[in-house]
Amino acid sequence: MIDERVVLVDESGRAVGTEAKATVHHAATPLHLAFSSYVVDTAGRVLLTRRAFGKPTWPGVWTNSCCGHPLPGEPPELAVRRRLADELGIVVDTTELVLPEFRYRAEMPTGVVENEICPVYRVWWTGDPTPNPAEVADYRWAEWHELRDLPELSPWCLLQLDELPGSPVEWPVADPARLPPAAQIQL
Repeated sequence: MIDERVVLVDESGRAVGTEAKATVHHAATPLHLAFSSYVVDTAGRVLLTRRAFGKPTWPGVWTNSCCGHPLPGEPPELAVRRRLADELGIVVDTTELVLPEFRYRAEMPTGVVENEICPVYRVWWTGDPTPNPAEVADYRWAEWHELRDLPELSPWCLLQLDELPGSPVEWPVADPARLPPAAQIQL
Protein backbone atom coordinates (compact mmCIF):
# COMPACT_ATOMS: atom_id res chain seq x y z
CA MET A 1 0.00 0.00 0.00
CA ILE A 2 1.20 3.50 -0.85
CA ASP A 3 1.99 5.85 2.03
CA GLU A 4 -0.37 8.46 0.62
CA ARG A 5 0.70 11.93 1.75
CA VAL A 6 -0.92 15.33 1.32
CA VAL A 7 0.95 18.56 0.66
CA LEU A 8 0.79 21.04 3.54
CA VAL A 9 0.74 24.70 2.48
CA ASP A 10 1.12 28.08 4.10
CA GLU A 11 -1.36 30.96 3.76
CA SER A 12 0.23 31.91 0.40
CA GLY A 13 -0.23 28.41 -1.00
CA ARG A 14 3.44 27.45 -0.83
CA ALA A 15 4.35 23.88 0.09
CA VAL A 16 5.73 23.64 3.63
CA GLY A 17 5.78 19.86 4.14
CA THR A 18 3.68 16.72 3.92
CA GLU A 19 1.55 14.64 6.25
CA ALA A 20 -0.02 11.22 5.93
CA LYS A 21 -3.52 11.44 4.46
CA ALA A 22 -4.70 8.98 7.10
CA THR A 23 -3.85 11.40 9.93
CA VAL A 24 -4.19 14.90 8.44
CA HIS A 25 -7.95 15.42 9.05
CA HIS A 26 -8.85 16.13 12.68
CA ALA A 27 -10.04 19.04 14.82
CA ALA A 28 -6.95 21.11 13.97
CA THR A 29 -6.44 20.06 10.33
CA PRO A 30 -3.54 22.00 8.81
CA LEU A 31 -4.08 23.90 5.56
CA HIS A 32 -3.28 21.55 2.69
CA LEU A 33 -3.60 21.16 -1.08
CA ALA A 34 -6.60 19.35 -2.57
CA PHE A 35 -8.75 19.48 -5.72
CA SER A 36 -12.39 19.21 -6.72
CA SER A 37 -13.64 18.13 -10.13
CA TYR A 38 -16.92 18.12 -11.99
CA VAL A 39 -17.52 15.62 -14.77
CA VAL A 40 -19.78 17.23 -17.38
CA ASP A 41 -21.54 15.32 -20.16
CA THR A 42 -22.47 16.44 -23.67
CA ALA A 43 -25.92 17.56 -22.42
CA GLY A 44 -24.28 19.88 -19.87
CA ARG A 45 -25.26 17.79 -16.84
CA VAL A 46 -22.84 17.19 -13.97
CA LEU A 47 -22.03 13.85 -12.40
CA LEU A 48 -22.69 13.96 -8.66
CA THR A 49 -21.41 11.32 -6.28
CA ARG A 50 -22.47 10.28 -2.83
CA ARG A 51 -19.45 9.68 -0.64
CA ALA A 52 -19.12 6.17 0.74
CA PHE A 53 -20.60 5.77 4.21
CA GLY A 54 -17.28 4.40 5.54
CA LYS A 55 -15.27 7.53 4.66
CA PRO A 56 -13.88 9.38 7.69
CA THR A 57 -14.84 12.82 6.37
CA TRP A 58 -18.37 13.68 5.23
CA PRO A 59 -19.61 10.09 4.85
CA GLY A 60 -22.81 9.66 2.83
CA VAL A 61 -22.85 13.28 1.63
CA TRP A 62 -23.63 14.16 -1.99
CA THR A 63 -20.88 16.17 -3.64
CA ASN A 64 -19.07 17.00 -6.86
CA SER A 65 -17.90 14.18 -9.13
CA CYS A 66 -14.55 13.58 -7.50
CA CYS A 67 -12.24 15.28 -5.04
CA GLY A 68 -8.94 14.37 -3.49
CA HIS A 69 -5.36 15.38 -2.83
CA PRO A 70 -2.42 15.64 -5.21
CA LEU A 71 0.53 13.55 -4.08
CA PRO A 72 3.78 15.44 -3.40
CA GLY A 73 5.22 16.44 -6.78
CA GLU A 74 2.02 15.53 -8.67
CA PRO A 75 0.31 18.24 -10.74
CA PRO A 76 -3.35 18.62 -9.68
CA GLU A 77 -4.64 17.86 -13.18
CA LEU A 78 -2.89 14.47 -13.05
CA ALA A 79 -4.31 13.88 -9.56
CA VAL A 80 -7.80 14.57 -10.95
CA ARG A 81 -7.29 11.97 -13.67
CA ARG A 82 -5.81 9.45 -11.20
CA ARG A 83 -8.66 9.79 -8.72
CA LEU A 84 -11.39 9.72 -11.41
CA ALA A 85 -9.98 6.40 -12.58
CA ASP A 86 -9.65 5.05 -9.00
CA GLU A 87 -13.03 6.23 -7.72
CA LEU A 88 -15.26 6.03 -10.78
CA GLY A 89 -13.46 4.03 -13.46
CA ILE A 90 -13.45 7.15 -15.66
CA VAL A 91 -10.43 7.65 -17.92
CA VAL A 92 -9.99 11.11 -19.44
CA ASP A 93 -7.22 12.84 -21.33
CA THR A 94 -7.99 16.45 -20.49
CA THR A 95 -8.92 18.49 -17.46
CA GLU A 96 -9.86 22.18 -17.50
CA LEU A 97 -9.08 24.47 -14.59
CA VAL A 98 -12.12 26.59 -13.68
CA LEU A 99 -11.46 27.87 -10.12
CA PRO A 100 -7.70 28.05 -9.47
CA GLU A 101 -7.89 29.80 -6.09
CA PHE A 102 -10.84 28.13 -4.38
CA ARG A 103 -10.29 27.70 -0.65
CA TYR A 104 -12.54 26.56 2.15
CA ARG A 105 -12.70 25.43 5.74
CA ALA A 106 -15.58 23.29 6.98
CA GLU A 107 -16.20 21.51 10.26
CA MET A 108 -18.18 18.28 10.59
CA PRO A 109 -20.56 17.84 13.55
CA THR A 110 -17.93 15.45 14.98
CA GLY A 111 -15.36 18.28 15.10
CA VAL A 112 -13.26 16.98 12.18
CA VAL A 113 -12.18 19.86 9.96
CA GLU A 114 -11.49 20.17 6.23
CA ASN A 115 -9.03 23.02 5.58
CA GLU A 116 -8.01 23.12 1.94
CA ILE A 117 -6.74 25.19 -0.93
CA CYS A 118 -8.72 23.33 -3.53
CA PRO A 119 -8.49 24.21 -7.25
CA VAL A 120 -11.59 23.12 -9.18
CA TYR A 121 -11.54 21.35 -12.55
CA ARG A 122 -14.08 20.50 -15.25
CA VAL A 123 -13.80 17.20 -17.12
CA TRP A 124 -15.83 16.27 -20.20
CA TRP A 125 -17.09 12.67 -20.22
CA THR A 126 -20.31 10.84 -21.03
CA GLY A 127 -21.38 7.41 -19.85
CA ASP A 128 -22.05 5.44 -16.71
CA PRO A 129 -19.18 5.29 -14.23
CA THR A 130 -18.07 2.17 -12.39
CA PRO A 131 -17.87 3.41 -8.78
CA ASN A 132 -15.38 2.00 -6.30
CA PRO A 133 -17.67 1.18 -3.32
CA ALA A 134 -14.96 2.15 -0.83
CA GLU A 135 -15.13 5.69 -2.26
CA VAL A 136 -18.58 6.17 -3.79
CA ALA A 137 -21.94 4.95 -2.44
CA ASP A 138 -24.05 6.25 -5.34
CA TYR A 139 -24.03 8.61 -8.31
CA ARG A 140 -26.43 10.54 -10.48
CA TRP A 141 -26.36 12.95 -13.39
CA ALA A 142 -28.01 16.29 -12.55
CA GLU A 143 -28.69 19.68 -14.02
CA TRP A 144 -26.49 22.35 -12.39
CA HIS A 145 -29.49 24.37 -11.19
CA GLU A 146 -30.83 21.28 -9.32
CA LEU A 147 -27.86 21.05 -6.95
CA ARG A 148 -29.11 23.62 -4.44
CA ASP A 149 -32.21 21.47 -3.89
CA LEU A 150 -30.26 18.43 -2.71
CA PRO A 151 -30.70 17.92 1.03
CA GLU A 152 -27.19 16.66 1.85
CA LEU A 153 -24.67 18.54 -0.30
CA SER A 154 -21.07 18.89 0.83
CA PRO A 155 -20.05 22.30 2.18
CA TRP A 156 -17.35 22.72 -0.47
CA CYS A 157 -19.83 21.95 -3.25
CA LEU A 158 -22.28 24.53 -1.85
CA LEU A 159 -19.53 27.15 -1.83
CA GLN A 160 -18.48 26.23 -5.37
CA LEU A 161 -22.07 26.76 -6.55
CA ASP A 162 -21.66 30.42 -5.61
CA GLU A 163 -18.38 30.77 -7.50
CA LEU A 164 -19.18 28.87 -10.70
CA PRO A 165 -21.45 31.00 -12.91
CA GLY A 166 -24.26 29.72 -15.12
CA SER A 167 -24.11 26.38 -16.85
CA PRO A 168 -21.05 24.09 -16.58
CA VAL A 169 -20.77 24.32 -20.38
CA GLU A 170 -20.15 28.08 -20.02
CA TRP A 171 -17.56 28.03 -17.25
CA PRO A 172 -14.49 29.91 -18.47
CA VAL A 173 -11.17 28.11 -18.39
CA ALA A 174 -8.87 29.82 -15.89
CA ASP A 175 -5.22 30.76 -16.22
CA PRO A 176 -3.05 28.12 -14.50
CA ALA A 177 -0.69 30.91 -13.40
CA ARG A 178 -3.38 31.70 -10.78
CA LEU A 179 -2.92 28.31 -9.11
CA PRO A 180 -1.28 28.38 -5.68
CA PRO A 181 2.51 27.91 -5.91
CA ALA A 182 2.32 24.36 -4.50
CA ALA A 183 0.05 23.37 -7.41
CA GLN A 184 2.21 24.88 -10.17
CA ILE A 185 4.11 21.69 -10.87
CA GLN A 186 5.43 20.95 -14.34
CA LEU A 187 6.43 17.48 -15.45
